[in-house]
Amino acid sequence: MGNNPVARDVARSVMSLSSRLNAFWKEGRSRRSAIPQSSASLFCPGRNCFDVVKAGRAGILVDGCDYFRHLESSLRQAKQSIIIIGWDFDGRIRLRPQADEGDSPPLGLLLRALVEARPELFVHILIWSTSVLHGPSAIPPALFGSDWEHHPRIQLKFDTRHPFYASHHQKIVCIDGAVAFVGGMDLTVRRWDTPEHLAEDPRRIDCDGEPYPAVHDVQMIFDGCAASAICTIAAERWHGAIGEFPDSVAAQCNPIGDGPWPDDLQPDFRDVPVAIARTEPAYAGRAEIHESSTQALDMIRAAERSIYIEAQYLTAKTIGAALSRRLKASNGPDIVIVMTQESRGLLERLAMSENRDRLLRRLARADRFGRLRVFYPVVPSESGGKVEVLVHAKLIIVDDRMIRVGSSNLNNRSIGLDTECDVAIEAGSSEERRTIAAIRNRLLAEHLGCSTADVDAAIAADGLATAVDRLNHGPRGLKPFEMGRSGNPFRSLPGTRFLDPVRMFRLPWPFR
Repeated sequence: MGNNPVARDVARSVMSLSSRLNAFWKEGRSRRSAIPQSSASLFCPGRNCFDVVKAGRAGILVDGCDYFRHLESSLRQAKQSIIIIGWDFDGRIRLRPQADEGDSPPLGLLLRALVEARPELFVHILIWSTSVLHGPSAIPPALFGSDWEHHPRIQLKFDTRHPFYASHHQKIVCIDGAVAFVGGMDLTVRRWDTPEHLAEDPRRIDCDGEPYPAVHDVQMIFDGCAASAICTIAAERWHGAIGEFPDSVAAQCNPIGDGPWPDDLQPDFRDVPVAIARTEPAYAGRAEIHESSTQALDMIRAAERSIYIEAQYLTAKTIGAALSRRLKASNGPDIVIVMTQESRGLLERLAMSENRDRLLRRLARADRFGRLRVFYPVVPSESGGKVEVLVHAKLIIVDDRMIRVGSSNLNNRSIGLDTECDVAIEAGSSEERRTIAAIRNRLLAEHLGCSTADVDAAIAADGLATAVDRLNHGPRGLKPFEMGRSGNPFRSLPGTRFLDPVRMFRLPWPFR
């Protein structure tokens, strides 16, 4: 280091940040003990979550239009740090494509304008190294960079520190350590849509001017100490991938209400504990983490009346076994699953569709009491037919008691190979129970093309599964899955464990 003043400043900054992070975790342990956890609480740090941390406000954002609009509002309020962790990223997207480009410029240009206007603001973007091959974003900007990136306080990095064939799958945005967004949506092309999911929407075009199908997704926003905890997880994720901490991290627990909360967003929850769960593979000396899958299994086991799932994939045998046990029980819950049917490409059809259909046939065999419903959403097209809505959400709602949103699919690789982050809320009051039920019913009303009041009344009268049957008669609705008839429902398609593995491959010595 010698007498180089720049090196000394960098070293002091890293030491200061490390001290702040250590202080945050010590504070987090004391906060955890300060949050009253009843003996009936499902979420247990060290078992099915990393921590349970208080959020002053929390809300569920349904579909890309809702998420992107509120994200832009928060980004414009950023003062110190923006950390984006994603599977894919494309700076060409516009967060409000329905607005004039002068009011809502492409995301990359927006981030550049923000750092130029605020000398203390840093932007850090971390994406999966192989997203340039697998993701929908354009390859040349990812490989060669874009003009908006050429600023000393903007860093876009690729995460290469993961096992062979593993993906960096978390979808996180942290702003000033005070507001966090976690869910299923990356900041990339082909994610924006409205709850109407019109079959032909002229606004739903990618950055190359090509139209894309309707897509449904869910994100959660929250502030307070829960947001600070996610910010620190994101900072550590950056450190694990890049080898250094971000230049600016707000690791302190920000006062409630003191942060870049979207201007016109009313929270669904106030003063609520948020359970943060992760998945990480064993790699480079780090122990594997299975909090997310354990959390999903515990939620399924805890259900009393209903389980509502929105998922892109469903192939994990452990999840299938847990759902089967609940279906076989005489007093088990109704189970309604809304997911994607159409697959993209041969490998996805083999690894995800065929094994999903086998698992669904296993569930159908276990459904002794007629409580299982598996659907994919459709909307009417101008030609008179119906087109599918891609379900990209990763959501579980149990009874009116628990809701989980995150990046984890219900496939094998999300159990232990990919990095994931999920957040869950457990109702602690009758008001929070009503809120969780209202979110579930709002989602069903969107898929069924009816009013939330209709869904409320139908579920109150008949329960979840029968209510969906009764309301599912309009031009927009939920079509039952065609599960196929071939293949052993208790075994995966031969060879596909290499395409959807639970754990990392053990490569022969010369290739390690």
